[in-house]
Amino acid sequence: MARWKALPEELDPQIAEFTRQLRRLVDQGGLSAAALADRTGYSRTSWERYLNGRLLAPKGAVVALAEVTGTSPVHLTTMWELAERAWSRAESRHDRTMEQIRITRARAELGDYGGGAGTTTVDAPPVTPPSAEPPAGRRRVLLFLAGAVAVLVVLGTAFLLTGRGDGEGTREAARPSSPAATSATALPPGVKCVGVGCTGRDAEAMGCSGDLVTTARTATVGAATLEVRYSRTCGAAWGRITGAAPGDRVRVTAGGQTRRGDAVAGDTYTYTPMVAVGRAGEAEACATLASGRTGCTK
Repeated sequence: MARWKALPEELDPQIAEFTRQLRRLVDQGGLSAAALADRTGYSRTSWERYLNGRLLAPKGAVVALAEVTGTSPVHLTTMWELAERAWSRAESRHDRTMEQIRITRARAELGDYGGGAGTTTVDAPPVTPPSAEPPAGRRRVLLFLAGAVAVLVVLGTAFLLTGRGDGEGTREAARPSSPAATSATALPPGVKCVGVGCTGRDAEAMGCSGDLVTTARTATVGAATLEVRYSRTCGAAWGRITGAAPGDRVRVTAGGQTRRGDAVAGDTYTYTPMVAVGRAGEAEACATLASGRTGCTK
């Protein structure tokens, strides 16, 4: 890990400075990615993401690195707090951008299928033979015929889109799609669930973590850091503890739903499955440590 990749140009200056500080500590300690994973409990892949600016290191990883390198964690955690705020601001901007993209896509979908939505059938006025019609009347007749042809074209297109004329295609088109299916079409690449569809699912496996997550609440319980993690894109939250010991437990509660996660031997952090939330403040995380200490996010 002697040679580092260039940090992303769009990275916030505070996050970039924090990442460079982590790199300096790793260089000074002569640590490889494998050594970092072995001595901190965070995977090699995670450290590669942290040190390349692709993911903000959690506070537990920062404290673990300070311990491994013999560095005072006070200054390092202060820098982490500034980087965390900058990361949250960037995530908020990202969420607003994705929301605008979803709105644009939804409008485009409505535009694609809305051509015949307001079409009504009216009785055609009697057509007078052209030879007896004055010039203005002939123009009205031609306009009416053109409108009739346009209606037929729209009806023909709708027939082709439904696929067959036995009425089954019409019934399929008229049937409302499920909320989950409708939402899924507007999700960013890699995100596999939204809202209630995320309840009980793993945040990393469903693509709800990484750049899409922020820390909504935090608390310290003994030597562990307790957090409510929230993904606005997925509409879900989960609990996480870092600096954990085997036997430590964490749970998250929102909307009457509770999910739990346990730390096992070799893990210094663990997290719960997700619960659906409308906003970050609806979720509460609590930890019960093997030592008997308990605490919850405020």
